[in-house]
Amino acid sequence: QVQLVESGGGLVQAGGSLRLSCAASRSISSINDMGWYRQAPGKQRELVAIITSGGSTNYADSVKGRFTISRDAAKNTVYLQMNSLKPEDTAVYYCIKLGRTPSTGNYYTLGSWGQGTQVTVSS
Repeated sequence: QVQLVESGGGLVQAGGSLRLSCAASRSISSINDMGWYRQAPGKQRELVAIITSGGSTNYADSVKGRFTISRDAAKNTVYLQMNSLKPEDTAVYYCIKLGRTPSTGNYYTLGSWGQGTQVTVSS
């Protein structure tokens, strides 16, 4: 089972930027769709961004135009570039492999959650 380790979080002022990294223990090249989730205190975990095995991307409305997900197959790493950060982006961010139900197109998570990386945006 591939292990995923998130990093790159930190404390940043509103309007600032961070780039999160998700390093995989083995190749995740074009095999899987990958996603970034986040969980704020007292809230449910939410899907923020998806990148498919073919390179297509999709974003939650709350981050569209500000966040960019990408992957570097050679480095077995998925990134989340976060610009124009807002206090409401404060959360623990996680990456995970995704599967997709063919009949509905809905995504589901595969494998275990990592430790995540904390992002705190001050106002």
